Amino acid sequence: MKLRKIVGLSTVALFASLTLAGCGEKEDPNTIVFWNPLTGDDGAYMDNMVKEYNATEPEYPVKSVITSDMYTKIYTVMSSKNDVPDLTLIHADRVPGFVKSDMLEPIEEVISAKPEINADNYLPQAWSAGTVDGTQYTVPLDIHSSAMYYNIDLLEKYDAMSMLDDDVVTFDEMLSLKGKLDEGDFVVNNALLSWTILAQIINLGGDIQSNGEPTVNTPEMKQALSSLKEVADQGLMTPNGEDGYLMFQSGNVLFSTDGTWSSTAHAGVDGLNFGVTNIYSNTPDVFTNRASSHLFSMLNNEERTDEKEAGIADFLEYIRQNSIEWAKAGQIVASTEVVESPEFQEFKQSFFTSSEEQIESLHIFTYEYYPYVEEAINTYCFDIVYGELDMDEGLATMQKFVEDKIAENQ
Repeated sequence: MKLRKIVGLSTVALFASLTLAGCGEKEDPNTIVFWNPLTGDDGAYMDNMVKEYNATEPEYPVKSVITSDMYTKIYTVMSSKNDVPDLTLIHADRVPGFVKSDMLEPIEEVISAKPEINADNYLPQAWSAGTVDGTQYTVPLDIHSSAMYYNIDLLEKYDAMSMLDDDVVTFDEMLSLKGKLDEGDFVVNNALLSWTILAQIINLGGDIQSNGEPTVNTPEMKQALSSLKEVADQGLMTPNGEDGYLMFQSGNVLFSTDGTWSSTAHAGVDGLNFGVTNIYSNTPDVFTNRASSHLFSMLNNEERTDEKEAGIADFLEYIRQNSIEWAKAGQIVASTEVVESPEFQEFKQSFFTSSEEQIESLHIFTYEYYPYVEEAINTYCFDIVYGELDMDEGLATMQKFVEDKIAENQ
């Protein structure tokens, strides 16, 4: 779901460049080549939308190309200026770096003939994720967020349904179940643990950067990790190294902190009686769900014609009106026309757009070096939470990890 500069390409990227140059096939000039990183089940839903669009017989049909290791390949083709795709689907945290490296074409002129493609018709965080210094570079497809699923049968068994009364489960409420669970049952798993930590940072009034510099070793990060460590220390979190996601699907975990997209997989499990709510928090009145966004963008490409750009605008307007298919992938569709439709209310993730307060809880990080911050948390958070790495040593190590990554890629 991470590189920064075009200069200094790795050996792998250079090899990929030679490979692409040597065996790339010539595309139909009237076809919009669309790269996306959707290598999971969501790729099939995107392919369905593209097929439905092409069935309208547009002048410029779209060719969807699911591209593994897409960001490495983007840097490769931008360096060689060969085989640059017409349209790409990128993550929100990529936008600042791509703009800084002069890799993205502003999209304002392209969509100017489509007046309905504007900020008022999309979820605000998704639209603003593509705005840099007042210029719009992207059009959003979705918001994909962390979520907390709950096992209704287990909550009833342990007389804990009241935890959901305010839609926010607190650490104190989870800790209140100490000593009350059967052997083999757990209150919460450690799925997407880094995302839940990032949510707590915002809940606690912190951030991951200050004036562009990374802030990982902070009191807020320490408090977030300490709260999770207490849950783990009390034996209420699924064991380190075990698949807590599958343990939730097996009916042994009350709360699973995975993603909105997981709703489709959970729904396919026979006998799993589940619902969805917000990620846990320290207090019921402040809650955050770490989120990101898939954004349509255009890499700088002098060979892209004005006519093809008009075709891209046609496709983006079609998606704005017809992306209910994308909700089937468990995503929060960015188009308000779709989000406000009766059809969208049938999907579990509609919970996160059910009120202004819920929409505001979706926090998208757009810090240029966000990928390094997430990588640092992922690398060390499990050892810290499960007591295998000293807290202060771990915080200092994470801070240095991010600083070193930034220095290496300047």
